Amino acid sequence: GLGEKTGIELTERSGVMASREYTESLGQKWYDGNTLSVAIGQENSAFTPIQLANYIANELGVELRLKPMDFTTVLGSITSGKYDLAISALAYTPERAEAMNLSKGYYFGSEDPQKAYGLLIRQEDAGTITGAGDLKNRTITVQNGSLQELFVKEQLPDCGKLNLVSSANDAFLMVQTGRADAAAASLKMAQLYLDSTPESGLMILPDFYFTVDESTQGIRIGIPKGEDELTDRINEIIDMVLEQDLYNQWYEESREYAKSLGLDL
Repeated sequence: GLGEKTGIELTERSGVMASREYTESLGQKWYDGNTLSVAIGQENSAFTPIQLANYIANELGVELRLKPMDFTTVLGSITSGKYDLAISALAYTPERAEAMNLSKGYYFGSEDPQKAYGLLIRQEDAGTITGAGDLKNRTITVQNGSLQELFVKEQLPDCGKLNLVSSANDAFLMVQTGRADAAAASLKMAQLYLDSTPESGLMILPDFYFTVDESTQGIRIGIPKGEDELTDRINEIIDMVLEQDLYNQWYEESREYAKSLGLDL
């Protein structure tokens, strides 16, 4: 089950089950919106990525050691060569590809990529923020190191200020509390936030989508720069995962967990 050992005969840790108690034990605050992040394998939960990590370790014949950490620390640990692999919903960006080796994509989602990313704003601003032209001198917030950060820098260069935060949930809260005017995000994630916090006073900006280069799509694994032999082997294993549709099967387990929380992904 989710958060339990997989049964593969390697030294491994149990999956992390995110909760209010676990989050507060790390000195962090738990918000209602964290629940939806748990459901899809984000926050301190990493059910589907752990399944992938176990599969890779099994194929490589190596001992698996898991180190949970926040997204920004994940990036630094790979660029510095401290750890061997980062399996943390990494999207392709040119900057990231310069700093580390990136695997092939292993998860692509089912939505149209050209309608997958947009902005979350306050409902009270619906009359004054209707498109990109209204974001000049406005503050936009986005998860640090995410694909959405690249979108804002390239496609909304005239925005007044860009605030980087550690998670999409933090970005939504900044808009909700008036510390930012808009949050760039996956619209699927944004809709889940709206569904879980109907009192937030937020809304998705209608008919606004970031343009996506489809050749860069897919969630990838980060590998220290120059580890080309390991990268090639990881890509071979990803081909096996895709051929057997394993990641989607693992993701369905996360969806079933989401349903147990009252969310329908």
